[in-house]
Amino acid sequence: MSEKKITLSIKYLKFFGGLVFFTFLVFLVFAINEGRSAAQASENTDHFLSVMASPTPFLPGGELDVFPFEDVIETAASPTPRPTVVYEDGQYPTAIPLALPTLSNITPYSLPEGINPLTGKAPMLPEFLDRRPVASKITLYPRSARPQSALTMADVVFEYYIEGGLTRFIAVFYGTNPTQIGPVRSGRFFDEHIMHMYQSYLVFKFADPRVLDYLKATDVSEFLALPTIASCPPYFVGKEDRDTYNNIYFDLTRFGACLEKKELDNSRPTLRAGYFSGSPPAFAEEALRIFTYYSVDDYHYWGYEPLNQRYYRQQEITDTRDGKLPSYAPLIDMLTGQQVSADNIVFLFVPHSFTDQFQEEDEVYHIDPIGSGKAYLFRDGVVLPAYWRRIAIDQPLLITDLNGMPLSLKPGRTFYEVLKEDSTATQDEVQWYFQFEP
Repeated sequence: MSEKKITLSIKYLKFFGGLVFFTFLVFLVFAINEGRSAAQASENTDHFLSVMASPTPFLPGGELDVFPFEDVIETAASPTPRPTVVYEDGQYPTAIPLALPTLSNITPYSLPEGINPLTGKAPMLPEFLDRRPVASKITLYPRSARPQSALTMADVVFEYYIEGGLTRFIAVFYGTNPTQIGPVRSGRFFDEHIMHMYQSYLVFKFADPRVLDYLKATDVSEFLALPTIASCPPYFVGKEDRDTYNNIYFDLTRFGACLEKKELDNSRPTLRAGYFSGSPPAFAEEALRIFTYYSVDDYHYWGYEPLNQRYYRQQEITDTRDGKLPSYAPLIDMLTGQQVSADNIVFLFVPHSFTDQFQEEDEVYHIDPIGSGKAYLFRDGVVLPAYWRRIAIDQPLLITDLNGMPLSLKPGRTFYEVLKEDSTATQDEVQWYFQFEP
């Protein structure tokens, strides 16, 4: 009996010993695999942060950038595949949901108290929202007019073609109050659309007589803030050593008192908030560099900086005539000392037209964002094919996906690049190239 008990005990010991040894082996294999995975993840991260350069048609010169973006950026992980998008000429979705869906984060129906509807973020001071926005023209050319002031303080900026192969900015200020905006330059027909969409005043230094007469005859003529010999509106000559024509600025901090003195309307408008989300899109192609070419004199690119999660503007510093390679430098805001940056870059394909032969000869364009059109939204280092929609004449544009559902912008500043409908967009890995077709 005793021998049987001893034999049985030995069998149990062997069984449990084997079980413990097997468990140890499983744990050891798992630990080895986890170590390999962690090492691979570390290598992938290091590879993502290191960039490999090779020449491209838009090769920058050897200047020192504020953020040293390279020409071709190679990442360890492949972008999430998405179907190829083909836009048929003129065929855009015409229907939009009668009731826009209430999405997470900020929507037109869930704007928190005190949040700027143009940025999805708090203004510098809450009282800034209790007034009308101001849309100001800001020159980009001649190059001697750089650096500009207040582009890094704008809520929204539109860049569009004017004439002679050149572009100009119109920047909307609502949640900030810069002391110096400019250099301020002349107006264009397109500016009326911005005035309507943001219910804003227009700060501009006169215009071609055809444009100025037109603006004075519109229903927004009372919101034209033209220079006078007096200090109201608050234009002033800058201290910079440049020609006076490109040295006129506007002081937004003194504009409220000017309007009050003249008993002009500075009431808070009812603006529909955009859709904003701090979460990056789950399924989108990586896009780290965005080149835009308007002409041999006017070209630039936006480079995505992963550490700051923003796009930074690099501007040409010379033309590309006679075989010269493109050359860039950071576009700097003189007022803040910062490089011009944006949280969202939206390319809009918009009809450009002339009403007669004389306007065509002088390139006096009518740029009309009416209805809907093709668009591309860049945010968080990815690109989303989209549509722009003007669903109300006195409200900002709505950006939707290809099925007509609203797309969320990242909270912050949005730059809109306005192109002609027949302009081209091409992709090369994580780089995008847009070319304006005059």
